[in-house]
Amino acid sequence: MKKRFYYTLFILTCLLTASCGQAQKNADPKSYTPEELALRHDIAQMLLVGFRGTEVTDTMHIVRDIKEYGIGGVILFEYDAPSHSRPRNITSRQQLKTLCASLQGLSETTLLIGIDQEGGNVNRLKEKYGFPAFASAEKSAREGYRSVRAVASSTAKTLNSLGINLNFAPCVDVNVNPKCPIIGKLERSFSTDTTVVARCATIWLEEQQRQGVIPCLKHFPGHGSSLEDTHLGLADVSETWKTWELSPYRELISYSNSHPDEALHAVPMIMTTHVFNSRLDNKYPATLSHATLTSLLRQKLGYKGVILTDDLAMGAMTQQYEYRDMLRLTINAGADMLCLSNNGSEYNGDIVPQTVDIIFDLVKKGEIPEDRIHESAQRIAALKATVPTGKR
Repeated sequence: MKKRFYYTLFILTCLLTASCGQAQKNADPKSYTPEELALRHDIAQMLLVGFRGTEVTDTMHIVRDIKEYGIGGVILFEYDAPSHSRPRNITSRQQLKTLCASLQGLSETTLLIGIDQEGGNVNRLKEKYGFPAFASAEKSAREGYRSVRAVASSTAKTLNSLGINLNFAPCVDVNVNPKCPIIGKLERSFSTDTTVVARCATIWLEEQQRQGVIPCLKHFPGHGSSLEDTHLGLADVSETWKTWELSPYRELISYSNSHPDEALHAVPMIMTTHVFNSRLDNKYPATLSHATLTSLLRQKLGYKGVILTDDLAMGAMTQQYEYRDMLRLTINAGADMLCLSNNGSEYNGDIVPQTVDIIFDLVKKGEIPEDRIHESAQRIAALKATVPTGKR
């Protein structure tokens, strides 16, 4: 009995020592080779991270995440879902402008500062905080293209004045199912007509890029036919999805590729959706699907920009996959940036060091090709170079 006790104690001591040694290695940059440091930097550039706070203080994890790890960007919210409370990041125009300037000042290179500002029901910049009213996509489109341009222009100018350089808009989901709980019912789609959707999206591309705000088309390959909300769980569109939901992407990407000198019509970023569509991939949802992100979006449609995942904290992901598997699958599928909102059911102040360590380990073990990381980092660097007032 005594021998067994000391043997167990010995094993536990060895495990603890190994664990502490690994933690020390993770904490000390000097323990990595220059090549490993470059890899970890590129991994961090792939992360777009949410945080709590309306002003920057030294104790905030996001300060460490930007200065020490070098994350690629942050995402701002008005409401903190884990605590069911406000404020999260926004209380007023001046406060938000100061916050963005402080965050940008922490970064050695351009920090992407993103927000979901579509208008209507997806509106982080609310009137109660001193911002103008922004009409929904559906409402502005009903009133005509001049109305769409007015909303897009007002949105872009507002974001530019605040120091926000990335907007997760326009939404190019086609309104296949007006009762879709996350698209149609919230008036996020411009139209049931793919031509109208593409024209409205073109206007948003023009107006945002005219103001130095990066636009992001979403949600690829189409969420408008869904009967469920991917925030809450799995959404299977295998029976409802229409192939013409790809039409706006095909048109906008094709025009951008054939007119490379027209910067206002570039498609710099596309966000994935977590819907499952067996007609495209009979095993994985879009965000984790190589068939969808690489074979379809990259190769067939010819997309060359940055692919951003929808929030990995959404129920469609967390209820189906372990975090490590999720990271491995989405990066191998072709995602360049990972949205870690920290605004799902839980808040994790150490999400960046943990995620960097996991992806680093996946690369070291050969489960993710190292070239896949550097490829994404190059796309992100090229994207950041288009931000006119950003650092280089």
